[in-house]
Amino acid sequence: MICVSLGRARHQKMIAEHQFLVEQGAELVELRLDFITRAVNLKRLVQDRPGPVVLSVRRKEDGGRWEGTEQERLVLLRSAIAAGVEYVDIEADVASQIPRYGATKRIISYHDFSGTPDELEELHAAMAAEDADIVKIATMANTFSDNVRMIQLVQKATVPTIGICMGELGMLTRILANRVGSPFTYATFSTDKKLAPGQLNWKEMNSIYHYETINKDTALFGVIADPVAHSHSPLIHNAAFVDAGLNARYLPFRLPKDDLQTFMNTCHSIGVEGISVTIPHKEASVAYCTQAEASATGIGAINTMIFNGEDRIGYNTDYRAAMDCIEETFGLKRGQENSMQGKVAMILGAGGVSRALAWGLRQRKCDVYIASRTMERTQMLAGELGCHAVEWDQRHETKAHLLINGTPVGMHPNVDSSPYSMTALNEYMVVFDTVYNPENTLLIKQAKRKGARVITGVDMFVRQAAYQYRLFTGQDAPTDLMRQKIKQATNPVQVN
Repeated sequence: MICVSLGRARHQKMIAEHQFLVEQGAELVELRLDFITRAVNLKRLVQDRPGPVVLSVRRKEDGGRWEGTEQERLVLLRSAIAAGVEYVDIEADVASQIPRYGATKRIISYHDFSGTPDELEELHAAMAAEDADIVKIATMANTFSDNVRMIQLVQKATVPTIGICMGELGMLTRILANRVGSPFTYATFSTDKKLAPGQLNWKEMNSIYHYETINKDTALFGVIADPVAHSHSPLIHNAAFVDAGLNARYLPFRLPKDDLQTFMNTCHSIGVEGISVTIPHKEASVAYCTQAEASATGIGAINTMIFNGEDRIGYNTDYRAAMDCIEETFGLKRGQENSMQGKVAMILGAGGVSRALAWGLRQRKCDVYIASRTMERTQMLAGELGCHAVEWDQRHETKAHLLINGTPVGMHPNVDSSPYSMTALNEYMVVFDTVYNPENTLLIKQAKRKGARVITGVDMFVRQAAYQYRLFTGQDAPTDLMRQKIKQATNPVQVN
């Protein structure tokens, strides 16, 4: 079950949104009384409530907005219990001052916005002893292992427990609450009104992650990245799983660069079976593979890893997808040796995707030039793969048959930027932009105006995701559905 948190300054607004949520199917709503700016009229809020509620009055030190005295706050909590609301959230340090009464269930809570304490088990035991119907622990995730410890705590608990790691690093604990045995999880009513760090939107929890049907048998996959919130991979993979009737979910794992080893050592313990790998982990993840396909080894970067028992198998579906796009556009046979011999490619950027494309093109005997804003990185990549290093300011001087943008220039929200001058484009070029949000970047628009053939980031994104899906599931991906979902997400105005 999802508890939707509501925090509004006015009684009327909170009542109206509570009614709306219930009409939309919300089973439980948290009314955050600390958000109300006037004297709280408890009777008005709960007497004719349309559905069950959790009442909370959060202090500032616990992430709330309560401006009154502590005595006034405790009176409000006691009054909520006297009014017979379904749940009251009581902080652990004041639980002994608020006795049980009637049928109202006691959520004994603890919040730490700086980190996750080492003594989680001891903290949990002390809270459970405060006549708790539910123990709720919400702490800040500073490392992936904090999530693992929190999940294991909830799984072992004998008292119903909600264990949440806050922040973007901890989103998976909110999504997997049902799987690990929590009575409910928390979500926000709207994306722009998050009441706690890392809190997901109620609609996202339902429409993307299908929260209510996640269970202990659900296969887990995901993407490791930093940042990760912008990724549309959960959207398209989860849609594909649902379409195929598979009990599987794909989650966002925000993972700082220095946390990669911790993730690799612990993720399998919570049921992760495979991952997509993106910035900044593509190259570093190779070292954690027990085996890797030849292209991944040659490129020196992976974007997919499958966990098979003790084995970690690495793949680079960026490479496969990009080569498919290029060969199809040039009218070449897939995988043919020397197929790009005599062709010249200019690659902008020296990151993971540029590395994959440069390696693939060199395998096909293409003459490859690389330009990035950092000449040292350009020279390093060019030297490793047998390409030409070009100064960024001289990128327009190379007469290329194929222009590839491997940089984030032009990505939402900076949609008015292009990494290449329109005057240097011509109708004889193929222009490939790996940016997929938006699909029609400024570079792609300008290339079309010049009559050039184009390959969009959506083309590549869907193909690489389809390869990943097959590695995850052993089944062919519903590519039309994937394409539809990504187009809706990146260009909602123009998609019916």
